[in-house]
Amino acid sequence: MPAAPRERRAARHAPASAEAAPKPRKEPITVDRITDAALQVVATEGYDALTVRRVTAVLGTGPSSLYAHIVNKEDLDDLLIGRLCAQIELPEPDPETWRQQVLDVYSQIRDLYLKYPGVSRAALAMVPTHLETLRVREGILAILLAGGIEPRTAAWASDSLTLYVTAYAWERSLVQQRQQQHDSGWVLSRDELIDRFAGLPEEKFPNTRKYAAELASGAGHDRFAFMVNLVTGNLVSANLVSAASESPDRSSPPSGAARG
Repeated sequence: MPAAPRERRAARHAPASAEAAPKPRKEPITVDRITDAALQVVATEGYDALTVRRVTAVLGTGPSSLYAHIVNKEDLDDLLIGRLCAQIELPEPDPETWRQQVLDVYSQIRDLYLKYPGVSRAALAMVPTHLETLRVREGILAILLAGGIEPRTAAWASDSLTLYVTAYAWERSLVQQRQQQHDSGWVLSRDELIDRFAGLPEEKFPNTRKYAAELASGAGHDRFAFMVNLVTGNLVSANLVSAASESPDRSSPPSGAARG
């Protein structure tokens, strides 16, 4: 027997049941989504918390979904550094301002590493394969070559500076992390450090006492700029040393080959 008009009207105005509602389709897992999730973990919890399992939890999926796109944790590291390198703006190499250009590029890398606490560790001992990572390495090498730096000297200098910025950002991230912890009394202010140096026994630490202010000097990233400028300021003379010291041992890869 057909439903009465009143019943049909009631059915039209009744809320749809949960069972009848179509299930939303899950957004497919992609390399970009995996990288986004990994950066989210690092930004909110730090690099130490980054694992494949943690990324799968953020994405609401299982490990097998990730392993369809990545090989292992090291592959995830490569994606992270590649994503950060994609944000680096490279200048047109200028022989007149190449030292400042080098400092500017490495300052960009530093700031991106500091934005994601501890992520610079992902760049250590990495064989760069991501095209964006290689793009940045190519850009730095081009700047050094434009400055008249001999190719091998330029290669070694870029490796040394890359290692320095990685270590610098890692140390800054550790200090920031410890300052946020309750037991952070060992992290001294500049004035406290000067007082501690000045209070050392003079017979054992005469120079530390005398130059306490200099040892504790430097605001912001002053020391970072000093180190980068120190390296680039001596590269022309390093050309001569490099040309005169050909290494006969080619049986093992160079120590900086992983960083490029």
